[in-house]
Amino acid sequence: MMNFGKITATARYVPEQIVTNDQLAEVMDTSDEWIYSRTGIKARHIATTENTSDLCIKVAQQLLAESQIDVESIDFVIVATMSPDYNSPSVACLVQGAIGAINAFAFDISAACAGFVYALSMGEKLIRTGSKNGLVIGGEVMSKVLDWEDRSTAVLFGDGAGGVLLEASEQRHLLKESLHADGTRGQALTSGFANSQNNPFTKLLPKQTACLQMNGREIFDFATRDVAKSLATLIGDEDASIDYYLLHQANSRILDKMARKLKVERHKFLQNMDKYGNTSSATIPILLHEAVEAETIVLGNNQKVVLSGFGGGLTWASVLMIL
Repeated sequence: MMNFGKITATARYVPEQIVTNDQLAEVMDTSDEWIYSRTGIKARHIATTENTSDLCIKVAQQLLAESQIDVESIDFVIVATMSPDYNSPSVACLVQGAIGAINAFAFDISAACAGFVYALSMGEKLIRTGSKNGLVIGGEVMSKVLDWEDRSTAVLFGDGAGGVLLEASEQRHLLKESLHADGTRGQALTSGFANSQNNPFTKLLPKQTACLQMNGREIFDFATRDVAKSLATLIGDEDASIDYYLLHQANSRILDKMARKLKVERHKFLQNMDKYGNTSSATIPILLHEAVEAETIVLGNNQKVVLSGFGGGLTWASVLMIL
């Protein structure tokens, strides 16, 4: 009998340090009104002593504590991130080692803000092919990849991690999915450029910053056009039965426009970017955990939700799930 992946626990962790818009205005030419009116962001958490793996380890530990599952029974650890500690080892391997999941295989997925949904899709397929359970985490320390003199990007992002425990279930919970990429538009959002000139055999190449750079207008148009179109196709005639939409928390204006395009009541689009900013791959699992904490979403109650992430790559991914 084939099993399917079911979310049985959620968790989130953010650094202690909170930086408000007013605090940003002390170090750059901006203001609370300028940031909030354009993005819906009021504050963000910033890591001062922790790296990406530290945040993800906290999430993994919370998932284990909440579920009371034997760590040695964990089959896999998947981490979605665009801000890893190292190119190697992966963040997932660091998590696996730290929690003692000695029987789990581990790997990272790099799909920027769509990364968690990509990872969730992958984890669910692993359970369909024989795994019994696994951890799927989205974690970022975006503050380390930002140019803090560029107010067009520095005000948008924050640090944090969130994740879920996937366990085998006889009931199908992931009903539909829609995963996409368009590398021809990849230059709209870049981060972590590594030049090949670091060897004695290569001529110096034109310099390019490793800091995050983004064409905000192009990303906004991509989200409200391409992502909205793929969501409409995914939802089809099931819109009336969907309880909540948990979309990537990049900008409240994007959610406003998505709701209008899909003709869905705005209150069904949950939102928390006012507290956290854009934490890239972590936005959706953090939002999901907060909804579970508030009992807006109750795991096991068969609520129908859409999770959708979109960003660098360009990548976009959506799933329709029963929770």
